[in-house]
Amino acid sequence: MKNFFMVLFVLAGWTSAFGQTTVRGKVVDANNEPIPGANVVIVGKAEGAVADFDGNFVLQTEETPPFTVRVTSIGFTDKTVEITQSIQEITVVLEEASTALDEIVISASRTPERVFESPVSVERFGLKEIRNTTAPSFYDGLQNLKGVDINTNSLTFQSVNTRGFATFANVRFMQLTDGMDNTAPGLNFVLGNLVGMSELDVQSVEILPGASSALYGAGAFNGILFMRSKSPFDFQGLSAYVKTGITSQEAAGDNTYYDFGIRAAHAFSDKFAVKANISYLRGEDWHANQTIDLNNPGAGRENPNYDGLNVYGDEVATTLNFDLLAGLPSGTLGAAVVSRTGYDEADLANYNAESLKTDFAVHYRPFGDDLELIYNGRIGRGTTIYQGANRYAVTGFSLQQHKIELKNDNFFIRAYQVSEDSGNAYDTRFAAINVNRRWKGDVAWFTDYATAFIGARLGVGTGVQLSEDQAHAAARGFADQGRLVPGTSQFQQVFNDVISDGDLTTGAKFIDKTKFRHINGNYNLAHLIDDWADLQIGGSYREYELNSAGTIFTDFDGPIRYNEYGAYAQLQKKFVDDRLKLTASARYDKNEFFDGFVSPRLSLGYTLGEKRNHNIRASVQQGFRNPTTQDLFIGLNAGAAILVGSAPTNLDRDVRTFDVSAGGQAFTGSPTVQITGRSAYENAFTLASVSAGAPAAANPGLVQPEEITAYEVGYRAQINRKISVDLSGYFNSYSNFIANVTTLVPFYGQVGDNSLSLLALQNGDFQAYQAYTNSTVDINSYGASLGIDANIGGFDVGGSYTYTKLDYDEAANPDLRTNFNTPEHKFKLSLGKTDLFKNFGFGINYRWSDDFFWEASFADGEVPSFSVLDAQINFQAPKIKSVFKAGGSNLLGEEYFTAVGTGNIGSIYYVSWTINP
Repeated sequence: MKNFFMVLFVLAGWTSAFGQTTVRGKVVDANNEPIPGANVVIVGKAEGAVADFDGNFVLQTEETPPFTVRVTSIGFTDKTVEITQSIQEITVVLEEASTALDEIVISASRTPERVFESPVSVERFGLKEIRNTTAPSFYDGLQNLKGVDINTNSLTFQSVNTRGFATFANVRFMQLTDGMDNTAPGLNFVLGNLVGMSELDVQSVEILPGASSALYGAGAFNGILFMRSKSPFDFQGLSAYVKTGITSQEAAGDNTYYDFGIRAAHAFSDKFAVKANISYLRGEDWHANQTIDLNNPGAGRENPNYDGLNVYGDEVATTLNFDLLAGLPSGTLGAAVVSRTGYDEADLANYNAESLKTDFAVHYRPFGDDLELIYNGRIGRGTTIYQGANRYAVTGFSLQQHKIELKNDNFFIRAYQVSEDSGNAYDTRFAAINVNRRWKGDVAWFTDYATAFIGARLGVGTGVQLSEDQAHAAARGFADQGRLVPGTSQFQQVFNDVISDGDLTTGAKFIDKTKFRHINGNYNLAHLIDDWADLQIGGSYREYELNSAGTIFTDFDGPIRYNEYGAYAQLQKKFVDDRLKLTASARYDKNEFFDGFVSPRLSLGYTLGEKRNHNIRASVQQGFRNPTTQDLFIGLNAGAAILVGSAPTNLDRDVRTFDVSAGGQAFTGSPTVQITGRSAYENAFTLASVSAGAPAAANPGLVQPEEITAYEVGYRAQINRKISVDLSGYFNSYSNFIANVTTLVPFYGQVGDNSLSLLALQNGDFQAYQAYTNSTVDINSYGASLGIDANIGGFDVGGSYTYTKLDYDEAANPDLRTNFNTPEHKFKLSLGKTDLFKNFGFGINYRWSDDFFWEASFADGEVPSFSVLDAQINFQAPKIKSVFKAGGSNLLGEEYFTAVGTGNIGSIYYVSWTINP
């Protein structure tokens, strides 16, 4: 292994160890103000440099003059400069214009290229956009990009998505931070920017909507987000920002909000540089206080079987046959489904929202710019609310990433580890259930309820017979006598004990210290084949280590490990006077539980017009998504159902004991039975058939990778250097769609073979399970987006429209839950000017979203349409290298939500001061 890395080191640096040409320069606008982040790229080569905050850059290359460099920056016209000397200094003046399509991106093809010529759709958010965003943070500002959705889970946790299938776990969308997968390996979700990157250190954000498996593997199934940080060689000095204001919500009131950060970077020489970042945010989270009855939306808390949306503990319910219990003739008092009294979410969750992000990096260049060795460590800690199967109070959650990377212009190889620690996180639903049970067990509580109801209906002791509604109210009051009251020391003591207990039968804490180790590399062979084409090869290997101590996964006897690997190649070639661009790539991936899968991609792009200002493109690609760690190895009692993963080795790991009714004991010969997870797949009824009164066997197959075939066409144009147009359409066809199926496992009998299993249903001797499987249903989605940006009289004006549609036979497949969760129509508008007056600018963003149906394991329901207006004004003070900003989000004040069950999103008003060297 040591020899292998030595050979790789030598090969990678061989051609670049003796650079021949050094170009130094500065990029400025017409007012001689620096343009930070400007891209300087050698024409026809995958080599370039980026201007620092003062507009300065250094480009070192072995290319022998004469050659040409192209200088571009979003919002400015591009410019080419002829390099004629091996050591040359230049000053490049860019004229302001609407040239977003000239910006350089790397993500679409793993090589620098203009957005204009990218083979697939790509959105970019650079330094200018970060500085001028109207949102409270750069990450919030991504929702103003064309085709991008952000679902807000809480104040500190937003989930980015494109092209549908948007849950908060968002397992079809990948997020990379400096090349590291930002997914929590056990909880299976990206925590937005809760533990991500400080906005002081962000150089650019790129988003690829749609499948990207051909280059990035299984996780890049429905889209991918790239966050790139600033190099300490290019961006030096001490930077800082402070931001404060208020969050305003009807449920929570007005609360102080503040956010600050510091970045320090220094290059001790042209070979050694370091940087460090720390940022901290604190505020009051959006309170979730919806009390609508999920069992009967038109009823209130007087419903005996009340199950409130943001009320927990009332999921525990049973059928009380009052006639049978009282020894009365059938039909005298009847029967009713009764639920225990729950607690509001506000009684169970601390709404403090916090985010602490730290990172440190060391960069070493032994041969100047020709080779770079990087260590990067990131540690983030946060407190937030996460909504999955239940609402989780994620308190003190932490995520660590540690990376070592070796790279130059032709290659990179990186190895990193991502590990999570759930801290003091707990499940609010189980907190309520087990606080209730520690005070009074379910049997005792329902017995008290039934006794009081029967007495009230018959007038026992009073001679006054109450109505049915009055009797239910009296029975609940009697059963709840002495119940623990939030705010009292007795409640707090029991609550603290429950949320410290990792056994969900008695507690609410979930424990997770899962990690994964990842190594990947890429080599661009163009320089070895005389730049005949851009030819890249690469691969990756990942090992998972699941460690939840049996609270999430079935790792009761120790951590569970498994691995996956992949390799790819891509060829990119230009023809016809560089107007026709061909991109062809293919990737092979293998997970130890599944057969290998090949993901090919083919794209053609053609540049039209005398001025080369029109581009059309078409692409087709296949992709796949491996089942997640939870799809494979979860073993969790979520209350409504037991979740059991379908890895072949997992089915018999989940073993549970259940009580059997008196009627069922005649068949089992025991008051209890043991059921394994295998029964959920091999001996169960479908929930839908039982609910319809015609029980039928459920036969969910073991989960397999999900597959997609994606087609895309697009058109881009630059008109008079003032207007840019970006139009695209896509069609996605899914097979082996990963889905959850709820099955009912009888405690005795074999489904389909005899009547015992039906008797078990009648006696209530069954358990609901959630199985992970694949649907055989044909599922398609399609859509289109149009974006227009223009510079009119010095004002930046933009607008976009996005259409997204799911297509499958819903009526014929009532059990299938796709979790598409995306509005069919949405549009966005922007208006701004960076220099309305000297050093004074402003920005306005408006977005409208159509109503849509939200479908998720926590709750289903309609999300109404909403309109949001954000705005900011800013003042630049060049002498103190500062920018002052005042702004607000949701200035219309109309509270809205993007998912059923979350708190309503209110308004944020803020002022900020940013200092950059």
